[in-house]
Amino acid sequence: MALPLSAQRIWHLRFTVAPVLAFALVIASWGRYPSDVMLAGLAVVLVLAVLAAVHHAELIALRVGEPYGSVILAVAVTVIEAGLIVVLMLSSPETTTGLARDAIFAAVMIAVNGIIGVSIVVATLRGGLASFNAEGTGAALAAIATLTVLSLVLPNFTTSADGPVFTTPQLIFAAAASLIVYIVFVFVQNVRHRDFFLPPADADPGRDAHMDPPTGRQAVVSAVLLGLALVGVVGLAKATAPLIESGVEWAGLPTTVIAVSIALLVLLPESLAAVRASARGRIQTSFNLGYGSVVAAVGLTIPTVAIISLILDLDLELGLRTSEIALLALTLFVSALTVAPGRATMLEGTMHLAIFAGFIIFVLNP
Repeated sequence: MALPLSAQRIWHLRFTVAPVLAFALVIASWGRYPSDVMLAGLAVVLVLAVLAAVHHAELIALRVGEPYGSVILAVAVTVIEAGLIVVLMLSSPETTTGLARDAIFAAVMIAVNGIIGVSIVVATLRGGLASFNAEGTGAALAAIATLTVLSLVLPNFTTSADGPVFTTPQLIFAAAASLIVYIVFVFVQNVRHRDFFLPPADADPGRDAHMDPPTGRQAVVSAVLLGLALVGVVGLAKATAPLIESGVEWAGLPTTVIAVSIALLVLLPESLAAVRASARGRIQTSFNLGYGSVVAAVGLTIPTVAIISLILDLDLELGLRTSEIALLALTLFVSALTVAPGRATMLEGTMHLAIFAGFIIFVLNP
């Protein structure tokens, strides 16, 4: 049953009000310690801002087409995530030496296993097989493997410094390599081989393939509101971080849960957008969002935190723990088998979700 016109306007008005309200609350609550009642209100606005971000990202994607829409959302979220990591590093430099590592690894597990796993399962429930372009998706996976091993695995096997850390020359190399790989990936994805990241010719175009794209003015407004929503999501996530920290301490959980919680909140817009795309038969968009967010997360965050740590002489631990290296190796292996045929079944999606569940279990009980 369709909503009355007035109800539809109210329903869609939240997509405009929520980003502005979230941004205003971030400014109002910055540097303050809200009460429990206020934190509950901030959590509600946070959810609304996430939904608004998904809505405006999809409008922009319809306007610019794939893969540009996926890149816009991935870069926007990652830039703000990197800013959040830097802010937390500066606020508590003694206790956040491994924050960047934990947040980046959490983003990898959430995107490559959680987002992709759910997207494949949803797509296969609808059509039996999820068809995507193996050339572009495989290139994105190769970029993920290169970035994660160079930045998060190698620190454990170097001998010039004690512990899971890089020396200054090694850190400069990792930062430069990450940035260069990301820039080349974006160039290949959007210019040189854009067709590699588009759905294959035999793929189901989806229910909204023939929807009229928004006008240029609507796209500009959506871009502004998307920016406000993303800032609001990350800012409100930071504002509610004390609640998360107290909950983690009360439950006796490891501090890694804080980084994972923040990563989950920051990636909510991309997660919802990817699942909604797969439900509409656009599994290639889901892969572009999931893999693109990881390439952006590593390729932009590593150089950012490296520069900040070198300028301010902050300790930075990037090397993963042994169990995390095992999970990363399993993730890359299973992902390669998933991507190679260019088609996936419910089994591949289930395997990715099993790995993601393992990640969550070992975060809670290392």
